[in-house]
Amino acid sequence: MSEWWGTLHFLRPQWLWLLTAAPAIYFLHHVRNDMRARWDRYIEPALLDHLIVTRKSHLRFRPIHMACLLILLGTVAVAGPTWSREQPPFTEDKAPLVIVLDLSPTMDAIDVNPTRLERAKMKMRDLLKVRNGGRTALFVYAGTTHMVLPFTTDFSLFDLYLSSLSTELMPNYDKNSANALRTIEGFLKDEPVPGTILFVTDGIEPRSVTAFRQFAERPDNQSEILLLGVGTSQGGPVRIGENRFLIDSSGRRVYSRLDVDQLRAMNREGISSATITLNDDDTHWVQRHVQHHLDVLQQRDSKMRWIDEGYWITIPICAIAMFWFRKGWVVRWISAGIAFFFLMQPCHAQSRFSWMDIWLTHDQQGRYYYQYGDFRKAADRFDDPLWRGIALAHAGDYEAALNVFSLSDTAEAWYNQGDALAHLKRYPDAIQAFQEALSKRPSWTEARENLALMKSLIPKPPPKKKNQEREEEANDPPDQVKFDELGKQGKKTVRLKLDPKKMEEIWMRNIQTTPADFLRRRFAMQAAQEHHP
Repeated sequence: MSEWWGTLHFLRPQWLWLLTAAPAIYFLHHVRNDMRARWDRYIEPALLDHLIVTRKSHLRFRPIHMACLLILLGTVAVAGPTWSREQPPFTEDKAPLVIVLDLSPTMDAIDVNPTRLERAKMKMRDLLKVRNGGRTALFVYAGTTHMVLPFTTDFSLFDLYLSSLSTELMPNYDKNSANALRTIEGFLKDEPVPGTILFVTDGIEPRSVTAFRQFAERPDNQSEILLLGVGTSQGGPVRIGENRFLIDSSGRRVYSRLDVDQLRAMNREGISSATITLNDDDTHWVQRHVQHHLDVLQQRDSKMRWIDEGYWITIPICAIAMFWFRKGWVVRWISAGIAFFFLMQPCHAQSRFSWMDIWLTHDQQGRYYYQYGDFRKAADRFDDPLWRGIALAHAGDYEAALNVFSLSDTAEAWYNQGDALAHLKRYPDAIQAFQEALSKRPSWTEARENLALMKSLIPKPPPKKKNQEREEEANDPPDQVKFDELGKQGKKTVRLKLDPKKMEEIWMRNIQTTPADFLRRRFAMQAAQEHHP
C-alpha cells in the first residue's frame, strides 16, 4: 500500500484547478436558496420566521450534492491519476533469459538420474514451458564459451539443439565460468531489455568466484545472475562411455560432488542460488526471479509509460448519474438517446458491435486480448497490420501472418516476415527478409543475429562425385542452353543447375540428422579463432 501511495501522481495536473468549481457552485447554490437572506430586507424578521418553511432533514442527498460529487470525480478522472507503468507499444513485455549450460565432463556424473546433464536438459524444457513464450538464449561452456542460439521464442528449435548437446562437443574440457560470464555480458551489452543470466552448473570453480562477486557488486550492472546447481552433496561417479567411468591415477573412480556450501556463500554475496528439485519448484523459482528483476528495472526506467487509471472513475460516475432518473430530478435526455441508439442497432450490426467499442478502439481491444493470450481474437480486432501479424504469429498461423506482414515495407515488417518464414522452415526466404530489414535499419542487432542463425542452418551441399554428376546430367532437363561457334563442329555446351526443391530437401535432412556434428565443427572453429585471432 505504501509503495502504491508513494508513486501516485497525475498525468495532467492542470485539470485539478477544476476542483475549485465544486465548492464555488455549492456556495452559490446555497446563497441562491437562502430564503432568509432573500427576504430579510422586505419582511420583518419576527414575521419572516413564521413564513419560512424549514426542511425536515438537512442530511438529504440532493441534486446539488450529486452535481458537486460528479464534478470532483470527473476532475480527478480527467487529470489522469496513475501509480504504475507499462511498456510502450511494440516493445517486448516478457523478461529475457540467457541460459548458460555447463558442459564440462563432471556433468556426466550419475548422482542424479540419468545424468546431471540430462536432468538439466529436462529442467530447461520445463522452464521454457513456464516462460510461455519469453525470449530465451542458450550458451554452453567448459574451457571455452559458445552461443548455441540467440534470443528466440521458438520452443521446437530450442529443443532441437538442446537434445544434441553433450560434453563431447566441447573442444576444451577445462571449466572457466569467469570467461563464460564475460562472454554473456558482452552479448547483453546492446540488449534494450535488461536480461537475467542463469548458470545451470554443478559448481563454480574457486578462481571464478571473484568475477561473479565483482559482477554482482557493480552499480552500473542491470543484469542479474542466478545459479541452479545440478547434483548432490554425496556426489557420484563420472560416466565417460556406455559402461565406462572416469578413473584417477590409482585406478579408482572419480566422484564429483556438488558444493552446496558454495551455493549458500553465493547467496550471501547477493547471487541467488538454488538446486534442482524433483518437482517444479526450481523452474518457478527461476521464472519468479527473472520476472521480478525485469519489473524492478522497468519501474526505474524513465522510458516506461505511466498507465492512465482515470477510466476506472467512470464506473462510480455512471452509478451516481443514474440518480438523475429519480422523480423530480433533471433527466439528461442526451444520455438516454445514446443508450437507445446502441440498444436499437439492427440485427446485422449487432454481430459486429461490441460494448468494448464504446470505450476502446479496435487496436486497444486487440492489445487487451493479446495480453490475456487470446491471440486469435486479438488478430480479429487489430486494425494495425503489424500488430495483427504478430497476433497471428503467436496463434501459430504463420502463413496468414506472413501475408499480413507483406502489406508493409518497414524494417519491422521485414523482420517479422523473416521470423515467420523461419518458423515455416523456409530458411533461404528468411535470409532475404532479414537482409531487407538490415538494409532499412543497419544497426539492428537482433536482425543481424537472426540472419547469421539462418545462414548457419543451411549447410553447404556435399561435393558431388563424377558419376553422380553424369547421372544428373542424363536425367535432369537443361535449365539453359548456349551454343558456342567452334568452327564447323558447332559444339553444344549445356549448363545444369540443381533443382532448388531438391537442394532444400538436402539441407533439411542435414539439419534434422546432424545438429551435433554441426555444433562440434562450429565450436572447434570458434575455439581455434580464440587461440589464433
